Amino acid sequence: MKVLVINAGSSSLKYQLIDNETQEVLVKGLCERIGIDGKITHKVPGREPYKAEFAMPTHNEAIGLVLKLLTDDEKGVISSIDEIGAVGHRIAHGGEKYNKSTVIDDEMIQYLEGIVPINPLHGPPAIAGIKACMAQMPQVKHVGVFDTSFYANIEPFRYIYPIPYKYYEEKKIRKYGFHGTSHRYVTNRIAEVLGKDLKDLKIVTCHLGNGSSVTATKNGVAIDTSMGFTPQDGVVMGTRSGAVDPSVLTYIMKTDNISAEEMDNIINKQSGFLGISEISSDARNVEEEALAGNERAILTQRIVGNSVKKLIGAYIAEMNGIDVLIFTAGVGENDFTIREYSCDDMENLGIAIDKELNKNAPRGQEVELTAKGAKVRTFIIPTNEEVMIARDAADLAK
Repeated sequence: MKVLVINAGSSSLKYQLIDNETQEVLVKGLCERIGIDGKITHKVPGREPYKAEFAMPTHNEAIGLVLKLLTDDEKGVISSIDEIGAVGHRIAHGGEKYNKSTVIDDEMIQYLEGIVPINPLHGPPAIAGIKACMAQMPQVKHVGVFDTSFYANIEPFRYIYPIPYKYYEEKKIRKYGFHGTSHRYVTNRIAEVLGKDLKDLKIVTCHLGNGSSVTATKNGVAIDTSMGFTPQDGVVMGTRSGAVDPSVLTYIMKTDNISAEEMDNIINKQSGFLGISEISSDARNVEEEALAGNERAILTQRIVGNSVKKLIGAYIAEMNGIDVLIFTAGVGENDFTIREYSCDDMENLGIAIDKELNKNAPRGQEVELTAKGAKVRTFIIPTNEEVMIARDAADLAK
């Protein structure tokens, strides 16, 4: 079955057409600047990428263009959209109701619209993408795959915040967790690599990128994760602060006389790598400066690594042990310094990596970094959320 995977942003739309039987990516692309001037990049393996500018006032025009390119005689890979057996939509937030991938219907769309207040950044574009796709492809099943659903079994004592309980009852303020599709993929993949049943493993996965999260998975079930009510909590990220003393925020708001909206902008868009280093939000730029001896860049990497390390240790305690540690996503797969800082001086917990192998690990490949004699096996496992979405969509479409 061929599955079209859609990831809609506020002004963008990523897509991949995947053969679910072989996991082959037939085509991938990106519509950018939706609602502005409109640009598309369309890539078919073995061909020159196609880039062009098209007017895309809304997601409807973007989807229409994607379908046209998919079936184009020269640029396409299928003869008709009838060859698409299912559409899988990446949805960041399923609230408390959608704790597994589900066929999309009017009831789901209404629920997603209802939780926009707790998902204002990712909710509206996801809904817009779903509606546009369903309008132009009514003949296939559309499936919602939720990042939050991987955390459906986290227990209340781990997801309830120590604030007045009424805020959970009235506003559903609790830990939800994000990046679940990525964490689910790499945990399943490591079980395949090791030839073991996932239910026999205790795993800590570090999805480190512009947005980052760390998750503890015990016996095949995610029991805790670093992101919380929003994707702001936990690890230091590209422009997001991660966990900070909440009184720091109220202190700055009072002393600088700034609004909640301005404070939200500071912790979401001006902090993290960018805020500490004052160089860039891109880990590659910070790494380059750190290797050149820039002290602020080095400090940034140490802070990031330490924030990851503390979570690894906490999750080992929560699971009463660990079998495997995994690094994934853009920074986790490619930044050897942050991986080294994240694993530094953890031999008593069974974690040690081969520093030379870590430094020279080939990019984009599955690599074991475990040092000789270490009890915990450490890996780089490139993530593939789209394949996970395609699998779920194909299964439900059948």
